[in-house]
Amino acid sequence: MSAPKKVVLAYSGGLDTSIILKWLQAEYGCEVITFTADLGQGEELEPARQKAEMLGIRPENIHIEDLREEFVRDYVFPMFRANALYEGQYLLGTSIARPLISKRLVEIAAEHGADAVAHGATGKGNDQVRFELAAYALNPEIRVIAPWREWDLSSRTRLLEFAEKHQIPIAKDKRGEAPFSVDANLLHTSSEGKILEDPAEEAPAYVYQRTAAPEDAPDAPEYVEIGFERGDAVSINGEALSPASLLTRLNELGGKHGIGRLDLVEGRYVGMKSRGIYETPGGTILLEAHRGIESITMDRGAMHLKDELMPRYAELIYNGYWFSPEREMLQAAIDKSQEHVTGTVRVKLYKGSARTVGRWSEHSLYSEEHVTFEEDMGAYDQADAAGFIQLNALRLKLLAMRDRRVARGGS
Repeated sequence: MSAPKKVVLAYSGGLDTSIILKWLQAEYGCEVITFTADLGQGEELEPARQKAEMLGIRPENIHIEDLREEFVRDYVFPMFRANALYEGQYLLGTSIARPLISKRLVEIAAEHGADAVAHGATGKGNDQVRFELAAYALNPEIRVIAPWREWDLSSRTRLLEFAEKHQIPIAKDKRGEAPFSVDANLLHTSSEGKILEDPAEEAPAYVYQRTAAPEDAPDAPEYVEIGFERGDAVSINGEALSPASLLTRLNELGGKHGIGRLDLVEGRYVGMKSRGIYETPGGTILLEAHRGIESITMDRGAMHLKDELMPRYAELIYNGYWFSPEREMLQAAIDKSQEHVTGTVRVKLYKGSARTVGRWSEHSLYSEEHVTFEEDMGAYDQADAAGFIQLNALRLKLLAMRDRRVARGGS
């Protein structure tokens, strides 16, 4: 295969992607274009521009984009309409960011006439799959370069030697073994590797970066009211907010109260198990509130069917199939279910927990006159239940009669 002429690199400005940048130039002699996405990771991104320029990238080939609103509006919120949890616990914070990054990589490649894109995911993880499936779904002709699967820089020592040879600045704490690897965006922070690799050992307190320890959280609970329209959160305590602003506010509230910590051993798509520490403070509140408003606005049959579809939907996102037809089909069904998911939920935040304590809506299916233990003024005839039970019990009676007959020898 001939060497690429122009490559768009997903560039964080950190040591690994800076090494990749120089490796692409040295290995292929190609022109490199950098793309850095602001997804709310909480870091100043201007140093990434400065570092790319220092490494020889022309200013017009450096792309730094604020994608926070698009990220929450078009990726996080659609996923939360499904109440998506991978393996019953993980809120998919890393998984849902990858398709947007890939989308912009492919679009920038088209703008520059580049023939390849590159990423810094390793050959052991899920991200390589997510980046590449998304890229190929959007441009089947694009070439994807994954240096971690190609180069011979197989150890931290060799990486540092390469960096020194090419005059890539190395932070002092990078000269030793990093304690763990961190990925962050507006939805979550994920920590993996090194000191976290033994699942029998509790994660040290310093691993947590976004949330207070629940035991150190305020001793008084705090109540927050979240407004929804058609399944999406639109306001906090009556104040209308944009998607990214709303999630930012929920992160502040959740972090303060120690909400959203998860210590998970998960099954990676590539086959191995891995242990990760996740912090999703705002997302945990949002999930609780969304289920709260669904409880009074969704029909039982639709809600139960959606709950059956959710694990498949979550697995598609985790495995990198955001741009697949099956995910889009499921999304259409999920979005249809949200037509009346409008109203307000009151959530109590207290020492690591987010709990729905009130919910109301003009679209509510809850009828107090039907469920009351007091006089219901004829809204419900309890005698009707007898026939309902008899019809539903008929097959159970027939089964019991058959089993009794067989046990007696067929007489």
